[in-house]
Amino acid sequence: MAPRRLLLVGEGNFSFAAAISETLDPSTSLTATCLQLPADFARDPVAWENLRRLRLRGTKILFGVDCTQLADAFELHDREFDQICFNFPHCGRKAGVARNRELLFKFFQSCADVLAEEGEVHVALCRGQGGTPADNPTREWHNSWQVVAMAALGGFILSDVHSFSCEAVPGYKCTGYRSQNKSFQVEGALNHVFTRSLPFEGLQPRIFRIKLGDQWFSFPEPEALVGKLNRGFLEASSHHPIKTINDKLITELGKAFPLKRLKCSFPLLPEEETSVLTSWNCDILSATFWINLEENSNSEPLTGGTPQDMEDFLVSFSELSLPKSPGRNGKEEVREGICGQAKMWLRPSLLVHGQAVIQAPDFLPGSLHILSGPVFQKCHISPFTMPAFHETLFILGFNQTLKDGCLQSLLDHLKGILDSLLTQTLLEGSKRSSLVEFIFQPNGKDYMIDVKSHNFGLDCAKDLIIGSVITSVPSIGKHCSKDQCFVFVSINLDLLAMLVWGISDWRMLWTFDKRFLKNFVPGKIEPFKSYSLYPPSYVHDISFWLDEKKGFDELEFHTVARAVSQDTVISIQFLSRFQHPETEQVSLCYRLTYKTCDKALTQQQVASMQSQFRKEIQQRLHVTPR
Repeated sequence: MAPRRLLLVGEGNFSFAAAISETLDPSTSLTATCLQLPADFARDPVAWENLRRLRLRGTKILFGVDCTQLADAFELHDREFDQICFNFPHCGRKAGVARNRELLFKFFQSCADVLAEEGEVHVALCRGQGGTPADNPTREWHNSWQVVAMAALGGFILSDVHSFSCEAVPGYKCTGYRSQNKSFQVEGALNHVFTRSLPFEGLQPRIFRIKLGDQWFSFPEPEALVGKLNRGFLEASSHHPIKTINDKLITELGKAFPLKRLKCSFPLLPEEETSVLTSWNCDILSATFWINLEENSNSEPLTGGTPQDMEDFLVSFSELSLPKSPGRNGKEEVREGICGQAKMWLRPSLLVHGQAVIQAPDFLPGSLHILSGPVFQKCHISPFTMPAFHETLFILGFNQTLKDGCLQSLLDHLKGILDSLLTQTLLEGSKRSSLVEFIFQPNGKDYMIDVKSHNFGLDCAKDLIIGSVITSVPSIGKHCSKDQCFVFVSINLDLLAMLVWGISDWRMLWTFDKRFLKNFVPGKIEPFKSYSLYPPSYVHDISFWLDEKKGFDELEFHTVARAVSQDTVISIQFLSRFQHPETEQVSLCYRLTYKTCDKALTQQQVASMQSQFRKEIQQRLHVTPR
């Protein structure tokens, strides 16, 4: 392993460098720099003594180094620092917050040129300057240095923040701007630790290819679902918390019921099978993602995205339910002539497979049949609604005469398992009483699974519904006895994982950042610690005239916002409705809040997305932006 390389910038009298040089491991290489030239220290005996001590220890010392132009100070082979430290940056004298923000922004951009891929940037600021909730007291945002927003301009996110104590570095004396005698007020100072963000523009819609019968088809990932198809979170090799929580649920239920795990097909279904939604009273056709398959030869190159390795998909798609028609000798065969294009849809719930499961000849009454997989549905933007999530469906069949006992047994076991999981990481001081409640529905036979979410420190005004219990089926299959009864339990694994680990943002479950999975130790459930703290939010308002003939689809409005912003819009608030007194034309006004959970997001990027959003709603929703 290469020696750890530490770079100090903006040193005043080099007392910090001299102090920490005595504590470093011998394998650590220290480089101390300052903006001043040697002549500037002619009358500073303390600085000369510190420089002497540093030279004795072999520290590399550089004068005249501009922290906003670090690439100019180091040759290509001499970069890749593991840590860069800048203590109490300041433009000098009565420089306002705007100039100091500019200093930070240029410094972070400069750091990107000389920092190792997994390196850290440490910035110590006086109390209140950073503008984060970690400051006590917290300054108003416009009156702070907005350190997280400035770091985002260089591609960095805030990963940690802790107190900066001069006493912890014996011999360090904060001198103030350019070694002036008047030092900074460091009481309550904070050290901010920044790391590189994944590139924001790196995620583009992928192109998938599938084989239906003898024909190849391709389709692009829906814009609102970019990065969410075929992620494999539930595969055997996965260490994702979604799989962990699913396995724990199944293992515990297996102690009370015989289990039969069913293989879940790829979530693409033919247009003809929308009838299963109606039969299950699932009025969500309007929220379904529709897919148009374009005919594509096996050797034809794909355009519009990155071609995927089809070896990964053939197994899944071989189980795809295809349109069937009577073939020769009375047998059903895949319908031929799907020429040019086929329309399909992504399943909005695993309940669409329920009828097929209970009608299967190998269905076993008394055994708990289990389906687990991703589902997709359009939804309004809010902190706890998601367009893609993982669902587990438990199906239990039993004799009608045993209904009450079997149902109660299943609910009791499920409640005990969920309570046990949810109390493992409760906030200190929270009550250890039951957190799960089955809320009886007005139809007199079904339940919603309710969790008292206020115990988990999540920003949720009401309890969360993490699943449902359906105690009836629309029809009986040919392999089912008329005396049989069925219970279907559906659980949103993403919401459950958020509650168990204290993950405040559902989008974090879908991140491509490898640091996410490092939080989870096999066999343990410990509170999740985010590597992206206090991301800034940006607010934009938009108003537009409606086309009376076309109407207005608010769900599609949210879906377009989700797609254009790459899931960075976290809130859409309706502000007002205006009707012109003369033309009677109606205008609506909404407020959009942009914020990421795992990447650096800048004000300029948000402005660009807002501009694109105005164009998209005009084209797709037939409104006229004002």
